[in-house]
Parts: sequence; C-alpha cells; structure tokens
Amino acid sequence: MRKPTKPAGDSFSGERLDLYLVRQGIVASRRMARSLISAGYVRVNGFRSRKGRNVGPGDTVELEQAPGSDALKPAPELPLDVLYVGAEFLVVSKPGLLPCHPLGPMDRPTLMNAVVGRFPQAALIGSNPLEGGLVHRLDNGTSGAVMVALTEAGLARLRGALRSGQIHRHYVALVRGKLQHALEITVPIAHHPRNRRKMIAVADQRAAARLKGRPATSVITPIRQVNDFTLVEVSPRTGARHQIRVHLADAGFPIAGDELYGGPRMPLLGSGRFFLHLSELRIPMAVGQDESSASARSSQRPLVVRAPVPDDLRNCLAQ
Repeated sequence: MRKPTKPAGDSFSGERLDLYLVRQGIVASRRMARSLISAGYVRVNGFRSRKGRNVGPGDTVELEQAPGSDALKPAPELPLDVLYVGAEFLVVSKPGLLPCHPLGPMDRPTLMNAVVGRFPQAALIGSNPLEGGLVHRLDNGTSGAVMVALTEAGLARLRGALRSGQIHRHYVALVRGKLQHALEITVPIAHHPRNRRKMIAVADQRAAARLKGRPATSVITPIRQVNDFTLVEVSPRTGARHQIRVHLADAGFPIAGDELYGGPRMPLLGSGRFFLHLSELRIPMAVGQDESSASARSSQRPLVVRAPVPDDLRNCLAQ
C-alpha cells in the first residue's frame, strides 16, 4: 500500500527527489528522505528511485506505507519505564544514551521501538514514520521524561501546547563553576556555520539574523554547590536544539560530561552521556483531552509527571 503525493505541476521546474519530499511536507528532513529513498520506500512514476534523481513536471511521487511499521518495529524486550498513561498520550522515562527514535529504517532499537512494543498504536500517529507519536525529543546524552501521543488529536494538542509555552519542563543539570544567583538567558541559538553537530549562541543581532538564529530563553536556578560544580534547575521557555547545553556553556557553566560544549569529562557517565535530566513535566490536563469534554473544561490543576534522577547521575553526584 502506498501514500501518493500530488504530481508536480506544469509550472514546477524540477528539483532533487530528497528536497522535493521535504518541501512537500512528506518527511521532516533531508536525512530522513535519503534514508527512505535508499531503503526503497519512495517510487517515482511507479519505480524505485535514487536520492539524487530530479523530479520534473508531471512526475508522480509515492511513499509506501510500510515505513510506519518497519521503521518502528516493536521491541518489547527493551525495558520501558512508564510514568503516566492516559487516553491520548503517555509519558515514559528515557535512559541516557538511548536515542528517542531511529534515523533510518535499519537503525538500532530506540525509545520509540520500546514504546511501540507496548503501545503499537503509537507507530501509526503523525506524518513522520520514524517518529510515530513522539511529541518532543531529548538528546541521546540526556535522560528524563518524554511525551508520546496515542492519537492524532493528542499529538496536535501536545505539540501546540509546547510551542505556546503551556507545558512547563524542569531539568536538573550539574555544571562546572559556582553559580551564585539565578540567571535568565535570552541569547538566540543558531547552527554552527562549520560544524553540523553543534549549535551556537549568537548575541549579535546581525549575526543572529544572518545565521537564522532562533529566539531562546532559559531560566537557571542554583540548587546547591558540589565542590567546584553547581547543581541547577533549568526551565526552558523555548525549544531550540541543544538550547540548555548551549546557553549554560555560553554563560560559563558547561554541563558536566558535555564535552561537545566544553564540559569536563566525567568517566563515570561514559562517552556521550552528560549530567542533564528532564525531571518534571507540568501539562494542562485539557491539553491531553477532547476539548469538548466536561473534564477538560473544568480541570484547572495541571498534570505533574516526575522522572526520578537515574542511578548513573546519582552515582556521579556522589563521587
């Protein structure tokens, strides 16, 4: 079974197939498009094609439905820490170093593969076959609470609530340096011009505009000092990529173990793991319910979901 896209119109001058898939909104990124094309899930005029092919006027591009099940193969053997289950969404705790979702159909198991092993309907949600009902992402090196939608309506409402700031996220982080007072950091964040893995904080307005920097706000509150480090709570008001890591490093307080952004190496955490954990979500209950329901209209108290700090971070803090 295939999901056809609309044929390119006569006014269309042509472009690479992977770019065409992204521009049409069929997939979320060129990386995903290339992966699906290479795996044979994309056909042009009925034939499997290569990513470098140009799509011209009148061509018909089709995306097979198979990735919705193949990319998110159930992995019930993976452990899954479920923090909350509702009618339209659930919250699970992601371990450090476990990816949220596969980047290609043949990737190793991820958090979403484990979720689909218990909640198979999550694979059928959303337009991205590699993400399913995943509402938001955490970096591989970050642990903590992750929301997963079980219905299309739930996915739309939760993502909308995140964008509008209705859902409050609270992280804990261990940073190098002695932070004495709370900080509110509002420096825009942009892609590093030469390193695709990194983001940068861009205070200069002209540079931010040139690099297409995104507005970003993070509130940092010190909890307690631990020798030459400080345990802090971080409340991001926006959701730019690597936002907390970049803001803390730019302020002179890099996260312990986050070597990509200048943090000190922490052998106890292992390569790629750093001391950043999404410990609490505050979700308006009406966000995860049918807005016509009486409970949605009357509910005023938010749903508070907490993810305990995992053992690897606790052991690191103790040392």
